[in-house]
Amino acid sequence: MERRLAAIIAADVVGYSRLMGQDEAGTLERLKSLRRQLVQPKITVHKGRIVKLMGDGLLAEFPSVVEAVQCAVDVQRGMIERESELTDDRRIRLRIGVNLGDIIVEGSDIYGDGVNVAARLEGLADPGTICVSGTVFDHVKAKVDLDFVDLGEQQVKNIDQPVRVYRIALDNRVGISKTASTLIGNTAVLELPDKPSIAVLPFQNMSGDAEQEYFADGIVEDIITALSRFHGLFVIARNSSFAYKGRPVDVKQAGQELGVRYVLEGSVRKPGKRVRITGQLIDAGTGTHIWADHFDGGLEDVFDLQDKVTATVVGAIAPKLERAEIERSRRKPTENLGAYDYFLRGMSAMHLLSREGSDEALAHFGQAIQLDSGFAAAHGMAARCYAMRKMAHWMKDGEHERVEAERLARRAVELGPDDEVALCTAAFALNDFASEFAVADALTERALALNPNLAWAWLFSGWVKVSLGDTELAIERLERAMRLSPQDPQIYSMQSAIACAHFVASRYTEALLMAETAMRERPNVVLPICIATASAQLAGKVVEAEILLNRLLQVAPDLEGSDLRDLFSYLRAEDFERCAEGLRKAGLPE
Repeated sequence: MERRLAAIIAADVVGYSRLMGQDEAGTLERLKSLRRQLVQPKITVHKGRIVKLMGDGLLAEFPSVVEAVQCAVDVQRGMIERESELTDDRRIRLRIGVNLGDIIVEGSDIYGDGVNVAARLEGLADPGTICVSGTVFDHVKAKVDLDFVDLGEQQVKNIDQPVRVYRIALDNRVGISKTASTLIGNTAVLELPDKPSIAVLPFQNMSGDAEQEYFADGIVEDIITALSRFHGLFVIARNSSFAYKGRPVDVKQAGQELGVRYVLEGSVRKPGKRVRITGQLIDAGTGTHIWADHFDGGLEDVFDLQDKVTATVVGAIAPKLERAEIERSRRKPTENLGAYDYFLRGMSAMHLLSREGSDEALAHFGQAIQLDSGFAAAHGMAARCYAMRKMAHWMKDGEHERVEAERLARRAVELGPDDEVALCTAAFALNDFASEFAVADALTERALALNPNLAWAWLFSGWVKVSLGDTELAIERLERAMRLSPQDPQIYSMQSAIACAHFVASRYTEALLMAETAMRERPNVVLPICIATASAQLAGKVVEAEILLNRLLQVAPDLEGSDLRDLFSYLRAEDFERCAEGLRKAGLPE
């Protein structure tokens, strides 16, 4: 038995059966041409050899791991150039995995874990991309001019220990929509909207007390909410603005990354019962300061101070807006400052996106409601928090949390018929917990009419449209949410919803691609892993479905087939049955 250390490339064609079904002779001829004119020459140039061809796949061996990685990159970039003029549904796209490991040589063939890991990495790669093992990364990171994205440790079939996986960040992504590319690392400059556009960056907490950070964040969030009510403005959502929190910001770069003309930055100081808000408005294109000012008052005047900042910004960048619009934006969430403080603490905790954070958020929202039983947004946010816990499989007492979420959602609608935050968060909870799709649809439409800049309303509307089976409108709404919040830490929810829309439309390859994108953003959220697993199984990618199911059971070891109806209560019966069928066929225990 001969053994040696070698770099291994495993590659296969994405959607080969579908392509052959569309044009068998044409697809086969194009694949042969690509192998003859691109793949084989690149392997030869980089001193490798093709071990074997396996239908639409291949296995290649290299004496140098650097050469193997460069070969994989050259092949993928060559594929992009050769296939760029074809429509997306006709392109031949490769997935490539690269590993460095010990192999067993038998004649011209090779075996062993080194080969198996390369094959599993190929199964984890997106169309048009390359995944490499941690061993490969360690050997090449200082030797190649490439960027790598750490995808964390992955448990793969028939390999005892988890494998560290990295994706090579190529210049172009094949087969991914323009919007999706923006969300997974493409830094292309976004087009400016056809109306004045603004991002409000996190304000600096100048109080000298880290505990007051939530207060400064809450001030900014309320200013964003007030600005977003102006139909004549395009306002970037809070979550994308806060992607810049805690790091130096180049205003021009932020303007390009967020696709806005104006940026508002500032600070909050809260000494005792006094508050000072400072702000400066900057033209992101030129770096020119349009105005700078500060606003002082007592803590009881905090809402008035926020109104002054908002009115000054609007007056500077949209002078033609009616004064009535400015007056309309003066909508206080509560008159009780104690309730408002707890609400801000709850929002801060919820944005941690963790089980513990959601526990803390619910406690703070509960305190806010105790102090002001008429606080509509606090009811809605608490209901939304329960829905987030359900999606992530974090619920501790499913029946109690379902009842409480429904109660809070209905109360939010009752208290806040003109509060867009209360309406859209209540809609999301009612859609998910009570399967009241038509009611949720009406609520999100009302929220969007009140505030067309509220990214959450577009997101929740997208989820509702998925529930109704209106998949194309769902994707449109979700892409609108992405544009309003292109740097959102909760982008996984938008991606998960798009994956669900593709699944409902029986586009399993597209659903798999987007679900895996969501999984990279939030590896431990159950719902996108379920969608990816079911999609892979129904698309005939049985090996990939097995890998994904193994990952699902690592994240949620207690998940069983009997839990699925509750997890997917937002799906119509026929869509749920297909999803459950895919998961059961992949091996989910009953």
